[in-house]
Amino acid sequence: MAHVTSPSELLDRTLAAIRPLDSAAIRAATERQAQLTKPAGALGVLEATSVQYAGITGLCPPAVPARVAVAVFAADHGVVASGVTPWPQSVTTSMVENFRAGGAAVNVLARQVGADVVVVDIGMADDVKEDAVVQVRKVRAATADLARGPAMSGDEALAAIGVGIRVADELADAGYELLVTGDMGIGNTTASACLISRFAERPADEITGRGTGIDDEMLAHKTSIVASATGRLPADADPLAVLAEVGGLEHAGLAGLILGAAARQVPVLLDGVIAGAAALLAAALSADAIDYCIAGHRSAEPGHTAALERLGLRPLVDLDLRLGEGSGAVLAVPLVRAAVAVLAEMATFETAGIDQ
Repeated sequence: MAHVTSPSELLDRTLAAIRPLDSAAIRAATERQAQLTKPAGALGVLEATSVQYAGITGLCPPAVPARVAVAVFAADHGVVASGVTPWPQSVTTSMVENFRAGGAAVNVLARQVGADVVVVDIGMADDVKEDAVVQVRKVRAATADLARGPAMSGDEALAAIGVGIRVADELADAGYELLVTGDMGIGNTTASACLISRFAERPADEITGRGTGIDDEMLAHKTSIVASATGRLPADADPLAVLAEVGGLEHAGLAGLILGAAARQVPVLLDGVIAGAAALLAAALSADAIDYCIAGHRSAEPGHTAALERLGLRPLVDLDLRLGEGSGAVLAVPLVRAAVAVLAEMATFETAGIDQ
């Protein structure tokens, strides 16, 4: 009988495969940027992005990413029962059907940049059918209420990370050159705030936001839940224990996607606050993995700024977006392509015959 890799073995193998960015490619890209026909640093963040992209792929110049996939991890949250949002869990299911039909914002924006959208049911409360768009990889039907106790077991947390790693592997095997994080799940900004509060070491009242648009009273209640839930965590709790206590299944899946992509040297374009929380979890498991991530945009949620600061990432787009789905990150795909194209195609002083 063939050996079946356990989630623990899969995570260990993935972490062992993650290496620092290719220093030779970074050096070559930096030197090439200095020779391009422009003042040094004139293209700002695009220059830094192109150098990072070269380091990720190990190539200088790297190829402009043609095949892009948005991986939308969908899950529900038991904390909805504690009154942190006016929206019912059924919205998660309705939105997954909207993704399937191609009618959501992320579908529209993805079509503009030629990206494919893949939806992963990693923990929805309802069952959905599987097809070419929606994959059913359900670890459990929604988390438990984190306001009352652990959101999931340690084994479930590991299994959900494993789902994300396998999705990254499958997308890399299918030839996708750039992965974009997406998410869907009513209540997921509460779990995100818990993860960001813990990993970024910020108090709940600084990083808890309005999510889908709650009023002041509900925001105060939501903030108190975040403070209480994170307060249960022991000081020495490891990253998986933190995830199990206060995280979401889509956070676990997104962290796995980041880790799996880093192990395969595939760049990841991060979306908003849910992706930021997941990236903090991934960073706690592998500091090198975050070097494979590019911040697509800055969410209007306050926790996202705290997450980006802790991760040391500068967003490419800042448009006060707070939709999720991967929508903000998809808008940054043309900027990543432009950064790589400049490195690859712009003339040097020598080839243009210009005296440097």
